[in-house]
Amino acid sequence: MSHHRIAPNVDDSSDQLAAALAALRTELELPGDYPAEAVEEARQAVESLELPGQDLRDVPFVTIDPATSTDLDQALFIDRAGEGYKVLYAIADVPSFVAPGGALDAETRQRGQTFYAPDGRIPLHPEVISENAGSLLANQDCSAFVWHFDLDAEAEVQTATVARAAVRSRAKLSYKGAQQQIDDDTAPPVLQLLKEVGLKRVELERQRGGASLNMPEQEIVQATDGGGYRIAAAPSLPVEDWNAQISLMTGMAAAQMMLDGKVGILRTMPAPDDRSLLHFKRQTSALGKPWDGQVTYGEYLRTLDASDPKQLAILHSAGMLFRGAGYTPFDGEVPAEVIQAAIGAPYAHTTAPLRRLIDRFVLVICEALSNNHDIPQWAREALPSLPEIMASSDQLAGRLERAALDTVEAALVANHIGQEFDAVVISGSKPSNGNSRGNGNGNGNGNVPFGVIQIADPAVRARCDGEMESGTKVRVRLLKADIASREIRFELLS
Repeated sequence: MSHHRIAPNVDDSSDQLAAALAALRTELELPGDYPAEAVEEARQAVESLELPGQDLRDVPFVTIDPATSTDLDQALFIDRAGEGYKVLYAIADVPSFVAPGGALDAETRQRGQTFYAPDGRIPLHPEVISENAGSLLANQDCSAFVWHFDLDAEAEVQTATVARAAVRSRAKLSYKGAQQQIDDDTAPPVLQLLKEVGLKRVELERQRGGASLNMPEQEIVQATDGGGYRIAAAPSLPVEDWNAQISLMTGMAAAQMMLDGKVGILRTMPAPDDRSLLHFKRQTSALGKPWDGQVTYGEYLRTLDASDPKQLAILHSAGMLFRGAGYTPFDGEVPAEVIQAAIGAPYAHTTAPLRRLIDRFVLVICEALSNNHDIPQWAREALPSLPEIMASSDQLAGRLERAALDTVEAALVANHIGQEFDAVVISGSKPSNGNSRGNGNGNGNGNVPFGVIQIADPAVRARCDGEMESGTKVRVRLLKADIASREIRFELLS
């Protein structure tokens, strides 16, 4: 993992960055402090919480998350069961803290999700819930929705149920630490089995035509020495994929449960249309790693290596295949389109209720269906309104993520105007119309051709003026880096 940090006290760029990031909250109209009435409601709910009658505190659950996370939505236990497996997956019982129709309920519907800004998290729920009583912290008695899965020898789900229970996680594991234990052969049985089941679930995903973009993730993190921020970029660890497979399995089970019950809300995404697939085929041919269509596009994407410039450009181009995701509510009649195409199956968001509003409703509906209870009317009545709430929230989160990254990238190179860099072209040239984005801003230069390039150190993606081909290595010079406007521009040298 490469870390890049803004040098402190150089041309005031760190001060400019702090001011620009703070200004994002106003510019994007992000939620402010939690209303006092909602906080008090949350505090009272925590104080009055009663643990469910089913007691699973003897099950040695563990959580696996980024090292600094404190809003822990999921805890995991896996054991062998004959030739197959038993998986218990505990999800934070957020509904027990949120009274329908109250101030807290209203505020969470306004927010929709937790927003992650470089200068601080803006939580969906007050911290007394999200980072304390509602979080599945180690050695804390918690209420949870516990999914019980029976898997066969190939890790295919045979039965799936969900019920509220009292749980107590034994350990808070980090992805890096868990991967190290697995690699060193010092991992406890739960991690050994997570790898075993995870790999089998990956194979099942391949068989059903599921697909994912294995892009190197970029994360803005605050420097520990007070020197501003840095962008941490690295491929995800294998254990993150195996852990995600358990969450995907749960979301698929929730979707099927709601479809069987003819009530709920799905996360849907259409399959790529023929035009997009044809364009993508042409791109892969032009970049020297042709996709012939004989294997699914998901299987093809798994073969790509983001460290290779041409294959990185293909991964960026593949983004056109992952469009149109939304939420589909239904009550009484199953919708015609139920598939999430990237997953290759019906799917529902259900495993992150501390951080995403919709999961609270899915959990309550699934628990009622699984145990033959009446679905709470408040959950049923909310279904038609949830797609708009989540779409608005997702758009805001996307704008925040891009604006924050653009701002930090501008600060990383602000003191290097005129310097030259090696770069990779991730999107080839096209004429400018004056408002095309490189790193989010146009320059109004008429019809000057431009592309989008990625420099390696610091890890910055930006507009570059000149004619260039996707996937090629080029030499560029930095022309402009303005922190306040988030504009970065390079020019092509060779």
